Amino acid sequence: MTSAVSPAPDHSLLSLLLSGERFWPTEPTSVHDLGLSEPFLESLASKLLLSSGNMSGRAVSAELCLPFKIVESTLERLRTRRLVTHAGSGSFNDYIYALSDEGRKRAQTFHSECSYVGPAPVPLMDYVISVEAQTIGDEPIRRAELIDAFHDISTAGGLLDLLGPAVNSGSGMFLYGAPGNGKSTLAQRITSCFGQEIWLPHAIIDGRQIITLYDPAYHHKVEEPVDSATWDKRWTRIRRPTVVVGGELTLDNLEIRHDAVSNVSEAPLQLKSNCGCLLIDDFGRQRITPSELLNRWIVPLENRHDFLTLPTGKKLQVPFEQLIIFSTNLQPSDLVDEAFLRRIPYRIDLDDPDEDEFNCLFQIASENAGCFYDPDSVEHLLDNYYRPYNRPLRRCHARDLLLQVKNYCTYNDLEFEMLPEYFDRVARAFFTEVETKDLRAAGEELTGMSR
Repeated sequence: MTSAVSPAPDHSLLSLLLSGERFWPTEPTSVHDLGLSEPFLESLASKLLLSSGNMSGRAVSAELCLPFKIVESTLERLRTRRLVTHAGSGSFNDYIYALSDEGRKRAQTFHSECSYVGPAPVPLMDYVISVEAQTIGDEPIRRAELIDAFHDISTAGGLLDLLGPAVNSGSGMFLYGAPGNGKSTLAQRITSCFGQEIWLPHAIIDGRQIITLYDPAYHHKVEEPVDSATWDKRWTRIRRPTVVVGGELTLDNLEIRHDAVSNVSEAPLQLKSNCGCLLIDDFGRQRITPSELLNRWIVPLENRHDFLTLPTGKKLQVPFEQLIIFSTNLQPSDLVDEAFLRRIPYRIDLDDPDEDEFNCLFQIASENAGCFYDPDSVEHLLDNYYRPYNRPLRRCHARDLLLQVKNYCTYNDLEFEMLPEYFDRVARAFFTEVETKDLRAAGEELTGMSR
């Protein structure tokens, strides 16, 4: 068994934070700068050669995201102990390395202990410092930035005046209202208001426990710095994350998930969303009850840090630094108690649009869909499919109706236009017969009651 990580954090990162400069993962020049031990690096290199076969030193350097100088020293130590041999010459004063028979046995032992192979992990303390330096709470947004983020969606009724302070609070918010009024769309746009990329490590380590953090499902890489800039390649540059979870959310998603076979763990959702946004979509319809989520997060929401349990039983204190948005079709007071509402002080009701905004929504949707806006067609819709049935207007209807019209036109080799007769063609599929009957029945019931 090898010792994986030295207890001291990277002091260059700490100095960067204290100086008030923007976070930048400086390139390590020694093993001490990495915060990792030599035996750990040897095991990582051995496992890579075991899984990939013969490799040049620079190829090993690229796979492990470590400077060539450090990797070369690691491979030479293994060669001195006859665990690795030179299998040939490479370019630029490099060699092709291969495991010896004894080295293969040793690598298999390392693999059985932990099968992680990939970018070298970053010590937990370095990650904690990076989150504190990149938190969205240090970057308050202004009205102009919010307007730019929402430039192509409707935000009538003073919505921006409600969203702006809620976002800057960093304490989270409820977006509630009828389905189809854009709660999820608004939540996903909010992160873009900050407009800055962040640095994220591929994996973090505490003791011998490796936790993978980078997840391509939520973390989107951006252009890396120019070649002349140097940085620690164990970190990748991404857009501020927006992690969206819906009805599939369980308590297991909020804890470190450990694979007993590989002995590698995966970070929970709240860790993956640090320095970004965590959207709990359709809140109240998850596999866990709102009260269970309340009990799990009531302390992190108050103190801005969370406690996670490693497979060894050790407790880790990690940052809880993201904007949490609860999107729901239900009233927040019907879902959670007063203690929880106090920690989510902003509750924004997304009402149905009025007819003026409905026309505005069709203007935006027609521009996005690629057709000319026709106000007479919108009036035709209102006269024939909304007003007679007291059907509520929804913000998603403009986009969805135009999409169905476009599909109809494509199928029939027609020019995509916003015409009343095209809306009549798709109305039967869009406004379901079941819904129409329900609305008529409700209207008849109200008429009977008034009599």
